[in-house]
Amino acid sequence: MAVRQALGRGLQLGRALLLRFTAKPGPAYGWGRPERPGPAAGRGRGERPGPAAGPGTEPGKLGLGLPGRYRFFRQSVAGLAERLQRQFVVRARGGAGPCGRAVFLAFGLGLGLIEEKQAEGRRAASACEEIQAIFTQKNKLLPDPLDTRRWQGFRLEEYLIGQSIGKGCSAAVYEATMPLLPRGLEEAERLGQLLPGKGPDILPRGEEEAPAPRAPAFPLAIKMMWNISAGSSSEAIFSTMSQELVPASRVALAGEYGAIRHRRPKGGPKQLAPHPNIIRVFRAFTSTVPLLPGALVDYPDVLPPRLHPEGLGHGRTLFLVMKNYPCTLRQYLHGNSPSPRLAALMTLQLLEGVDHLVQQGVAHRDLKSDNILVELDADGCPWLVITDFGCCLADERVGLQLPFTSWYVDRGGNGCLMAPEVSTACPGPRAVIDYSKADTWAVGALAYEIFGLPNPFYGQGRAHLESRSYQEAQLPALPERVPRDVRCLVRSLLQREAYKRPSARVAANVLHLSLWGEHTLAPKNLKLDKMISWLLQQSAATLLANRLTENCVETKMKMLFLANLEYEALSQAALLLDSWRAAPRQLL
Repeated sequence: MAVRQALGRGLQLGRALLLRFTAKPGPAYGWGRPERPGPAAGRGRGERPGPAAGPGTEPGKLGLGLPGRYRFFRQSVAGLAERLQRQFVVRARGGAGPCGRAVFLAFGLGLGLIEEKQAEGRRAASACEEIQAIFTQKNKLLPDPLDTRRWQGFRLEEYLIGQSIGKGCSAAVYEATMPLLPRGLEEAERLGQLLPGKGPDILPRGEEEAPAPRAPAFPLAIKMMWNISAGSSSEAIFSTMSQELVPASRVALAGEYGAIRHRRPKGGPKQLAPHPNIIRVFRAFTSTVPLLPGALVDYPDVLPPRLHPEGLGHGRTLFLVMKNYPCTLRQYLHGNSPSPRLAALMTLQLLEGVDHLVQQGVAHRDLKSDNILVELDADGCPWLVITDFGCCLADERVGLQLPFTSWYVDRGGNGCLMAPEVSTACPGPRAVIDYSKADTWAVGALAYEIFGLPNPFYGQGRAHLESRSYQEAQLPALPERVPRDVRCLVRSLLQREAYKRPSARVAANVLHLSLWGEHTLAPKNLKLDKMISWLLQQSAATLLANRLTENCVETKMKMLFLANLEYEALSQAALLLDSWRAAPRQLL
């Protein structure tokens, strides 16, 4: 809206406010001139003003006495400036002087501009909601490869298990398949892959680099948990290892676990809604522990005594069926050096995944490159998936605010990448650890690895930092080839005080704007109407690109951005970018 229109609206608002708060019974005064009795004198406070007076009406008869000549300023800003200057020079005839008139006009102008800004914000928020509704429907996940066998896959005997993929501190993972998958292997691959075109490969034992892609002989992966303390009953196993089931699909919980779950009390672990950057568990069931390849060498101590005399494990344990991914993020980075743009895109995917966790009230608490899986799209662009929820906080009773009453409370895994507010927390009767930005901090630390530098919170020596004691000035600088926006964001994510850090949503929006709105959203053009126009253009282009190249990682990331579009978070991201770009380089 033009300034003259804002002024006109502001004058109306200012006049209405003064009528409401300063008008008293009896003769009213405006601009130092007594208001004569007239048709408007008997109007009640709650009634709208009548039609404007005709040409013969005296100036002092409009409400509080706003002279008729001031209607001229609603059409001419130049006239406003001229009149203000004149009022400051000419002496007032009585009552409120020229300064009073100027103050009133300035007050009216301010109110008009504020109201217009609020209306503009409402229009922008409405546009964001409409775009979000469209792309929320477009972001549906493909069905898992076992969907056509909805009531099958809950017994270990139904799977053909191959070689070991890897092992951690609580489980071993093996490649697997179900013989005679529906409509052949090609159909199973199409259903099971989030990004078709590059099938998951088998990682030979001990190999660090990601092998060349080929058709997946084993499209699934089975994770066998090590059961030392949970007992051998299915109910006890599911109760003890319930955190592993947080990313399980509804179908995965419809078998043995489904019957048990109905008997469990409310307030247990949450069930995470699906997300493209979060692992999905297709099946969850208990079974007798088998002697799998490499077990006697890799993990003999956790086997049951019937398989290894010195084993400490129980006879039954939990099995999770997931998609088989080619490699972990650590393995990918070991053999690849992504460009700054590609590295920013990878960091963005982690932020999108973490934002989804936060929105669902879940904290992963063990983010590291070994717990992030990678597959490639047709152009070789990596797609990242967060996995291994064994240390997560997903309690419906506490959400992301964990009561820290004693040192025995589990604060999560991976102490090196534990956010400062977690690592420095001290227990007490009312102490609480807020995990709402803890995983976001871990993404900032992982960004160093993604951009080709050693993680500053790993290792030893002078370059090693500890989350408990580091100072932000000690953080190593990212290479100059990394865009300035990204360097500022990583440093912002690693601020010690959680309230200073951007949320995962705002941080993701910063990268979205930086990656795809560099020219359109330059500081001099960073206006709300420009941003809305850019969003509409992005929406149309993304819908078209999704129809033409639906396997492209960048297109899917744009769809996630538009599906999570919120006016407030987008505005915060734009303001952050604007402040970083305006700041002197030596301060960043």
